[in-house]
Amino acid sequence: MSYLGNPIDVIKKLYSEQKWHEIFTYCQTMLESDPKDLVALQNIATALLQVGKYDDVISYCDTVLQMNPTDEYALKNKIFALERLKKHDQIIMCCDKLLEKNQQDSWTLDSKGLALNELNRHDEAISNYDASLKINPNNTTALMNKAITLSYLERYADAIPIYDKVQSVDNTIKEAGLAKSEAYTKLGKPDEAFLAAQGLLVPDILKFKEKAAEKQMRVFDYYCLNEFLEIEKREKQHREKLDS
Repeated sequence: MSYLGNPIDVIKKLYSEQKWHEIFTYCQTMLESDPKDLVALQNIATALLQVGKYDDVISYCDTVLQMNPTDEYALKNKIFALERLKKHDQIIMCCDKLLEKNQQDSWTLDSKGLALNELNRHDEAISNYDASLKINPNNTTALMNKAITLSYLERYADAIPIYDKVQSVDNTIKEAGLAKSEAYTKLGKPDEAFLAAQGLLVPDILKFKEKAAEKQMRVFDYYCLNEFLEIEKREKQHREKLDS
């Protein structure tokens, strides 16, 4: 099939339609005219990534990197492929090249941290997450990965406030609350673990425990009472709305 128009526009259209094979074929035609066409090489690599041909992705990225060893697009595509192939040492090498060019690249710092975790170099991984968090303190990827690493190292007390931060930044990340609950369980704090599993933040957990103690009630019983009262309140408001 032949395509008319500017190559960039043609490729964008094929991407929007997710026609990965057509992108590959079209870009191969471009390479016949110019074997060093970066647009063709980069887009072939991206298309191959979509269909899981990771070794081929690396091959095309390496062709680009022979021309420009710090090409960001090629290095990041190569990292994606290496992650799928679990070649963590090579990921770190690619990340280091990117960081030589831009030390403020939080995506690369996070990717390097994950690769270091896979190699059991956890303290180095934490250093990368910390560097990423200096750039953006609300980076939930770095926060979550750091907390998970601390939990793996059995540093549960250190992990808990970081899980809490994740929830504060984005309360849709339910894994943070569950992981925080598990950390409390490991510390032998079942009441805190229960409340964390309900999605409560650390300051609210402390207040809730204080109120339960004032009522001379178990935390679980006090929580159930509050849930019952809240349901009763909503039903009353609903009835009043209907009556009005």
